[in-house]
Amino acid sequence: MASKPKRMRIEQDTMGEMEVPSFALYGATTQRAVLNFPISGRPIPISIIYAFALLKRSAAIANTKLKLLDTYQSDLIVYACDEVMAALDDPHRVGGMMTHFPIDVFQTGSGTSTNMNMNEVLSNIACKEAGMKIGSKNPVHPNDHVNMGQSSNDTFPTAMQLAACRELREVLIPALKGLRKSLKVKVKKWDKVVTIGRTHLMDATPIRMGQIFSGYEAAIEYGIFRAERAMMRLAENMPIGGTAVGTGINTHPKFASLVCRELSKATKVSFKEAANHFEAQATRDCVVEAHGELKTIATSLSKIANDIRWLGSGPRCGLFELTLPAVQPGSSIMPGKVNPVICEAAMQVFCQVVGNDVAITTASCGGVGSILELNLCMPVIAERLTESIMLLAGTVSTLDEKLIQGLEVNKEIAEGLVEQSLMVGTILAPVIGYDQTSNIAKEAFKTGETIREIVLRKGLLNADELDSYLNFREMTEPHG
Repeated sequence: MASKPKRMRIEQDTMGEMEVPSFALYGATTQRAVLNFPISGRPIPISIIYAFALLKRSAAIANTKLKLLDTYQSDLIVYACDEVMAALDDPHRVGGMMTHFPIDVFQTGSGTSTNMNMNEVLSNIACKEAGMKIGSKNPVHPNDHVNMGQSSNDTFPTAMQLAACRELREVLIPALKGLRKSLKVKVKKWDKVVTIGRTHLMDATPIRMGQIFSGYEAAIEYGIFRAERAMMRLAENMPIGGTAVGTGINTHPKFASLVCRELSKATKVSFKEAANHFEAQATRDCVVEAHGELKTIATSLSKIANDIRWLGSGPRCGLFELTLPAVQPGSSIMPGKVNPVICEAAMQVFCQVVGNDVAITTASCGGVGSILELNLCMPVIAERLTESIMLLAGTVSTLDEKLIQGLEVNKEIAEGLVEQSLMVGTILAPVIGYDQTSNIAKEAFKTGETIREIVLRKGLLNADELDSYLNFREMTEPHG
């Protein structure tokens, strides 16, 4: 039996009539984009749609304060924006709301289709609230009222930066602070556990496990600074107010500053109008810079995850200085095997974030995305940017909760290796000379003896002297 055709209504835009699904809150321009870009099946991310609604809300308030938009129309637009944002915040409603924002990421490079999608949805919600028919554009017109004083060329990059700042402030930075706290606990707890350091994957001089983890804690501390710098860079360069090419045609000179003020109130992030709108719209350099900070955070996480993976290798034929939490069976064929799956997930996220960095850099460079007065790859830049933030936030929380908090040190194994190390002889080089110490290390390797045993056998130092030098705890601090 043939399926029933979808119920459609007729909408009209500047290009003529268009059939639109009867359920849809969008209009003809959005439907044209849906038909034009059946490419990936990936819609614009929810965070960008939310940011667009918040931006349109702020714009309506700003235009009302400037006495350019009627209070009744402004209230309807604000109501419509609040409806969209409330739905996107509600797990039970978000799916339904997103059906009204169906346009593919791979669309017009300026994001015009998404900007008009939002304009049409808000117009129709407002018209419905006013008791008018969907598509009537009365009393709220998608272009004349919702888009007043704006262009896709300044709203899309603004929404992109707004979405990223919200996610950085509300999700990534709190997650990083939680991970830092958990690492700090390990630093203090394991400060007295002396193990052997490794450079080039080879034995090196002693180091405390607490010191190793203090390096991880510091990396996350720097990661917090980097996330904050990324947020600041995006927030201080908002393109809104530049309209078509950065000149601000068809917008009030105070519009952008008022919009930024409203956005700051709503998000507790200090947004500022771009110092130069031509730079803000013709490039995405602020995003390239911000994502560079994210890539560095991803690099730190991958380093930490990989180190812990190595230190936890075994349990009998590896290092096994750490016991990783057993979160799931490791093999479908080898019974009892447990793998460092949380570490592996973090390392895969690093690969994706680096890939996103390449995509953003390529999409932002001259000759590809940024050409003359406008970047033409903004939707994919926005998607990659927000994906990196959310991937990192999820990774950080997962590392914290499923790895670091349950991590245990195998003290006997970690400390038992130190006496066997040939590199503890390093402390003797200033006393008996580098060459003689080197010969002792080579002899110990051949005979299986320890450095201590050979030095005593050769009578180079007495037992008390040797004990004072081969104090492994003291060897983890600077020596003059």
